[in-house]
Amino acid sequence: MTISSLSAAKALCELSEWKFSNLVVQKILYIAHMVHLGKYDGSPLVDESFEAWDYGPVLPTVYRRAKPFGANPVKNVFRGISNTTDGTELAILTEAVNKLSNSRPGDLVAMTHRDGGAWARFYNPQVKGIIIPNSAIIDEYKGLINV
Repeated sequence: MTISSLSAAKALCELSEWKFSNLVVQKILYIAHMVHLGKYDGSPLVDESFEAWDYGPVLPTVYRRAKPFGANPVKNVFRGISNTTDGTELAILTEAVNKLSNSRPGDLVAMTHRDGGAWARFYNPQVKGIIIPNSAIIDEYKGLINV
């Protein structure tokens, strides 16, 4: 089941006890989305497409909601957003938090900026709003599990 990007961000922030910055939320959501696509036959975690922005893959709706916090931890700007995560989505988000919560932001950026990865294939600094297709994200996942 696909969930809203804001529901996924809220769940991720709750799991981290509201310790993640917007950048960290974006990177961990991207990695969780990639894993979900790869493990569940192309089924997306979130209902919004990631875009190739200067600092990596971004969900614009989540970015706009969390932008006021800058590099500080995102507080609960998701009031009114329901937690519609079921077992599969929550399990992927929990696994992502458990594995990545101690990563430095720069390390997460490096993970999502890999040469040949989906972001690198679609990023163009002169063009804003380029969507990273889920098919490219699946290819990135397959490349990682075959490393």
